[in-house]
Amino acid sequence: MSEQPSLPGPRDMRASDADRERFAKVLHDAMAEGRLTVTELDERLTHVYAAKTFGELEPLVRDLPGQQVIAYQPTQPGPVAQHAVGHRIGGRGTQNNAIAVLSGSEVKGQWTVPPTFNAVAVMGGVEIDLTHATFEARETVIHAFALMGGIEITVPPDVVVHVTGSGFMGAFHNGLRDQAPPPGAPVVRVTGLALMGGVEIRSPKKPKNKKQIEQG
Repeated sequence: MSEQPSLPGPRDMRASDADRERFAKVLHDAMAEGRLTVTELDERLTHVYAAKTFGELEPLVRDLPGQQVIAYQPTQPGPVAQHAVGHRIGGRGTQNNAIAVLSGSEVKGQWTVPPTFNAVAVMGGVEIDLTHATFEARETVIHAFALMGGIEITVPPDVVVHVTGSGFMGAFHNGLRDQAPPPGAPVVRVTGLALMGGVEIRSPKKPKNKKQIEQG
């Protein structure tokens, strides 16, 4: 009689997106309490979102309190739209501003946007990418000031955007097309002043397919 294959233990179970978000929240809380630096948070979040099993996730919070809330929990699948919205809200802001004076500054990857964010470009350039960001609050205000410089804000399709900035010998340009965010999606309000400069709101760049890469 052949032996039945052994069942995987909790550490071998595949992690879901919701599981990874629970681990990410523990890390965000630890940073807010001063237990982790912003650099350490960014490094650990990179590993969290790349993890496939609980065995890969657990070492990332082993030296932090509150681990009882992230024990293995079988998750129930829910509507895709609701999951996407819930996935966007939560955590503490990891950076309050991006400033470029005769230089460049960029904020991208896994990060949490606070309720108010300031972007300043003085004869320089600022890039803000919200594609993989989460939001501390459901509504966020980005104050943009561009003086003979440029600010580019990349917004994914599951985020609502309202642009109310003003331009003097400059402009705010909303280049989003065919955006249809789900109900309850995060709201980002972009305001401020473009003085002989520009603020552009754009969609994420589409990844190149294999044929385009070979031709490029």
